[in-house]
Amino acid sequence: MRILYFSRDYTTHDHRYLSALATTEHQVGFLRLEKRGHDLEDRPLPPDIELIPWAGGKSPAKLRNGLSLLLGLQKVIREFNPDLVQAGPLQRSAFLAALSGFHPLVSMSWGYDLLMDVNRDRWWEWATRYTLRRTDALVGDCDTIRNLAVKYGMAGDRIVTFPWGANIDKYSPGDDGGLRERLGWGNDTFVLLSTRGWAPIYGVDDLARAFVRAARQRPELRLLMLGNGPLAPKIRQIFMQADVLDRVHFPGQVNQNDLPNFYRAADLYISTSHSDGTSISLLESLGCGTPVLLTDIPGNQEWITSQGDVGWLFRDGDVDSLVEGILRAVDLREQLPAMGQTARRLAESRANWEKNFPQLFEAYQIALS
Repeated sequence: MRILYFSRDYTTHDHRYLSALATTEHQVGFLRLEKRGHDLEDRPLPPDIELIPWAGGKSPAKLRNGLSLLLGLQKVIREFNPDLVQAGPLQRSAFLAALSGFHPLVSMSWGYDLLMDVNRDRWWEWATRYTLRRTDALVGDCDTIRNLAVKYGMAGDRIVTFPWGANIDKYSPGDDGGLRERLGWGNDTFVLLSTRGWAPIYGVDDLARAFVRAARQRPELRLLMLGNGPLAPKIRQIFMQADVLDRVHFPGQVNQNDLPNFYRAADLYISTSHSDGTSISLLESLGCGTPVLLTDIPGNQEWITSQGDVGWLFRDGDVDSLVEGILRAVDLREQLPAMGQTARRLAESRANWEKNFPQLFEAYQIALS
């Protein structure tokens, strides 16, 4: 079967899907809608994946270029002659695929398209409904996404839901490679980890304020704060004014090979994100056996079904609740290894990418039928 994989950009998630598809008997062409000014994935395309040159994929996509992009997509479809198109997110790549009139179309929700973009204005909602009405099968990563898709017109029996999962062989419990030792953080410290981007949607400014307050009560607290972003000046100012910069390590963007050691070095993984489907960072943390503290948004509630089992939830946007959660974890430090073992078992049962990926072909069968 010839598959046209049409995505917004080339990200870590695209690399993972394309790598898995490259191991199948299918012929796969990769079409990139835009390039957003910085590389989201530095690894080359997997072998046997054909990069298709076309009118898009060279710069950020603009509405004024919509007609030329649509005509370019229709030309690609004629020349590549796919048996199936897989496209997402909904209001961008999948919308163009729907406009092209091609079937069968497997649309993939990227989470933010149904959690946030659909609420931008009436045009975005219309584009969402238009795409879903012309989608033969939809792939989503959690029940929250499934329910929203049904709300906007997708037939429930044509939705396949599975977590995108983590590579739990790579993200597994183990030694941190000497990371804490190099930082001078001994066993008497308690290390928090954040891996989310420094943008408002991820709430990392809440984490900075909460860390300052918790560290005043528990001086053994340390913070690994990965990533970067537009909130960087604000976050560093919070730490500087509180005189806790020496307790925070900023490694920037960490490559995929080194990332597992950061989960292993942490006593507690924290996500302050205001919006998520099934977070891959969460699954990686579970795979490494690191307990978690997460916002109580619906996507996270599907994983933290019992407080204190593999971690805890705190009220989204509530710094007081986050501080309480951090201090609780420190007080219950002796229980964290057992929670980590439970987290690992949860990852093995629900978050294994190798087990979850084949469910994509269920969506293909639905679309082809």
